[in-house]
Amino acid sequence: MQLIQNNADLSAYLAAGEAVDHQHPRVRETAARLASGVEDSYAYARAAYEFVRDTIPHSADAGDLRVTWRASDVLEQRTGICHAKAHALAALLRAEDIPTALCYQRLADDDGAGHVVHGLVAVRFGGAWHRQDPRGNKPGVDARFSLDGERLAWVPDPRSSEVDYPVLYAEPHPVVLGALQAAPDRPALWKTLPTAL
Repeated sequence: MQLIQNNADLSAYLAAGEAVDHQHPRVRETAARLASGVEDSYAYARAAYEFVRDTIPHSADAGDLRVTWRASDVLEQRTGICHAKAHALAALLRAEDIPTALCYQRLADDDGAGHVVHGLVAVRFGGAWHRQDPRGNKPGVDARFSLDGERLAWVPDPRSSEVDYPVLYAEPHPVVLGALQAAPDRPALWKTLPTAL
């Protein structure tokens, strides 16, 4: 799949924003800690990915009702759904000057009664974008950091109207961010998450 930047200016994928708040002290502190034990930006990107994937539980897997959306809050509260975890990973990567985009898939909902938009990131190395899924592994899900072929949590099935959206966003998609910001808790969020972009 050909990935498409929605902003031609690569610096947009290094910028701080409301959700990807990589200038926040908590994000900077976490990034510095992760960077201290690695030799280069590739190793840092892998370490940041594994940190978000493995140490911040997906709130649905953990039964956590809290909704986070700002990267610094995800790192502080140690919880979030896929979108929140993508914001946290994007912030950690941008904090170390690694261009990072937010991207999405449309997947069948777990109950089979509809669809939901799933959040990912894409990192830029060697002049190319590489999608990564920090959602968190569980039985049946084995996502891994990879610059040599995708190792995402799910591969969309077109027969089920699932799709990979090719657009790479510098900021969270407005319908996703709006749903996260408005939800008082995760059960409410499940009712308002977008089913498509």
